[in-house]
Amino acid sequence: MSQSTEHQPSQSASAPAASAPDPDPSPQRRDVRDLFSGGRLTVIPRKAARREQLLAHLTETLFAVDREYTEPEVNAALRTVHEDCSALRRYLITSGRLTRTRDGRTYRRAATTR
Repeated sequence: MSQSTEHQPSQSASAPAASAPDPDPSPQRRDVRDLFSGGRLTVIPRKAARREQLLAHLTETLFAVDREYTEPEVNAALRTVHEDCSALRRYLITSGRLTRTRDGRTYRRAATTR
């Protein structure tokens, strides 16, 4: 899959989300809230560092520690924020934030991610 294009939902979100000024102006510490509008992810970031921020946020907010998930449960959780759940699931796996069994039946939030 090419990472040169951004994934966008079929519904166009033309207005950017308003957010409060970030107390830390460092671009690496930007809040992920500006990627959402109405609780929905408007774009999956193309840049790896920004995407990692998003993946950290999704992991912390959608998946409990010490709980197993089936693939349909992972997809359902990810669909609450974006319809391209398969892309988000792949990113979570390749980043090491979610792990899955060899047979692909169960997923877990990784014990530690840095």
